Amino acid sequence: MISYHNRKFRAIANTENGETSSETIFHYEQIGNIVTAKYSGGKIISGQLIAIVDDEGCLNMRYHQINDKGEFMTGLCFSTPEILPNGKIRLHEKWEWTSGDKSKGESIIEEI
Repeated sequence: MISYHNRKFRAIANTENGETSSETIFHYEQIGNIVTAKYSGGKIISGQLIAIVDDEGCLNMRYHQINDKGEFMTGLCFSTPEILPNGKIRLHEKWEWTSGDKSKGESIIEEI
């Protein structure tokens, strides 16, 4: 199992209907197979996520955040890890809003 404990990630790509950007920083923590993170930056004033990590390091998560318009946004996401040549992690994410327009999208975040 991949350990996400004390790792920081930055969004490097997102579909247009997403709110994360290169200004968004995620701070991950992990206890057992439970991963949590706090994040902010760009359009996101404050966000949190909780996930279950499987044996391959994939994350099944739920998230909530307050954006720069003062809106409370919620969603779910499934992230698949890629280990880069430098040993850092890149996460390929498929997500869906459970609030707002309930649209779907894809993003990539990378360990910094």
